[in-house]
Amino acid sequence: MTTRPRTPTGISAADPGPRPGRLMLPVLLSAWFLAQFDFFVVNVAAPSIRHDLRTGPAALEMAVGGYAFAYAAGMITGGRLGDRFGYRRTFTGGVLAFTLASLLCGAATGPVTLTCARLLQGLAGAVMVPQVLALITAAYPPATRPRALGWYGAAGGLGSIAGQVLGGLLLQADVLGLGWRVIFLVNVPIGLLAAWLAVRALPPLGAGRPPGQDPLGALGLAATLALVLVPLTLGRGQGWPAWAWAGLLGSVPLAVLVGWWQRHLSARGGSPVLETALFRSRSYVAGIVAVTAFMAYFASFMFTLALLLQDGLGMGALRAGTVFAPMGVSFSATALLGPRLIARYGPRTTVFGGATTGLGLALLALCLHAAGPRTGPAWIVLALTLVGLGNGLVLPRLLGISLVDVRPDQAGIGGAVLTTAQQFAGAAGVAVLGTVFFALAGPSADLPGAMATTTLIDLLLITAVTLMLLPLTRPTRPRS
Repeated sequence: MTTRPRTPTGISAADPGPRPGRLMLPVLLSAWFLAQFDFFVVNVAAPSIRHDLRTGPAALEMAVGGYAFAYAAGMITGGRLGDRFGYRRTFTGGVLAFTLASLLCGAATGPVTLTCARLLQGLAGAVMVPQVLALITAAYPPATRPRALGWYGAAGGLGSIAGQVLGGLLLQADVLGLGWRVIFLVNVPIGLLAAWLAVRALPPLGAGRPPGQDPLGALGLAATLALVLVPLTLGRGQGWPAWAWAGLLGSVPLAVLVGWWQRHLSARGGSPVLETALFRSRSYVAGIVAVTAFMAYFASFMFTLALLLQDGLGMGALRAGTVFAPMGVSFSATALLGPRLIARYGPRTTVFGGATTGLGLALLALCLHAAGPRTGPAWIVLALTLVGLGNGLVLPRLLGISLVDVRPDQAGIGGAVLTTAQQFAGAAGVAVLGTVFFALAGPSADLPGAMATTTLIDLLLITAVTLMLLPLTRPTRPRS
């Protein structure tokens, strides 16, 4: 009698184990939505926080950016924790920690306590979020995984847009007189419910190997990411001081040293925090490169667009958020329909998505160049709708390409490295193109002209992503 090979998780390579229940995906996506929502909503609440807590610019930047670099710096360690201790257990612990940190954010009495709570919230998100992709990869068979990834993309897009729209509504409503605090406190009941459901709805996957220890690798990796992300997050607002350049330069030798240590530990049979075997997969490496280029474009575009709408065209936060809304709706629609469209028209549907995004960016740049501050909102909404339609066809497919050859026992670290690349690319895109944007605007504050030029740079990035997709647009088959 022959037996099917089994992975270190104890799950047959041909059978992913327990079938995902109906509640599994909603529970996972609720956490992913919260993480994205809290990434963007603080930008809307920043003026209220500054006034209420009498916060200086540097402290406010730490409260806003602290979440981002703690989230990114801890992501790979969070993914490794899921692989070693089980995705359900790690996810539930991360959700509870995120809920507690949100409560502390809402109860903050000053800039220091708010910054510390935001750092804790980012670290909790770094434990929680990798398990989302890990469970989707490990629990869903290849036939239904694209649909789950489509929902993942839709939830992330809606969370990003909700940070602008729902955040503005919550602040305007001033629920129970809580002011800006409500944007954090709203997470508490949602987080408690998600944690309670996670224990009952998530399958017991992961925990395939005894927990190894690589504190040196974890510390070195976090320090490397911090040396990059802190300057990228805070450097532009402070005029790129010497410490920012020192951090960026210092990250290079530290990254080399950490890479050497990870390879050395793996060769000795140890348990490095970073799974170097992942990077032997062509699809994984190609997917990460394409995702990095995509997120550099998308994050910088969202950042400069928000500045254009509010400072360049004089819209309030709530009205600017409503301009973003059609892009979120169109993104979600094509993210969910993408698997069906690919099944009917072939994987080159994704290339069509990249072309659609490029068309929307070109239309926006043309309108801003021709009309400047007189550009009508209808033209902007039309351009953003095209961008959303294209993005929804591209991003879930990129995630699927990246994860197709990742083994179930590597799902946590595989998803964590992918998400870290997204966060890193987003921070780098905002820093670089944000600097270009302000330099082009100049003393005359010509934000429409600056936006037209940076949008053309974004167009080049999405064109590069589309070209990278051409050799990858083939039906993906899981590694047996």
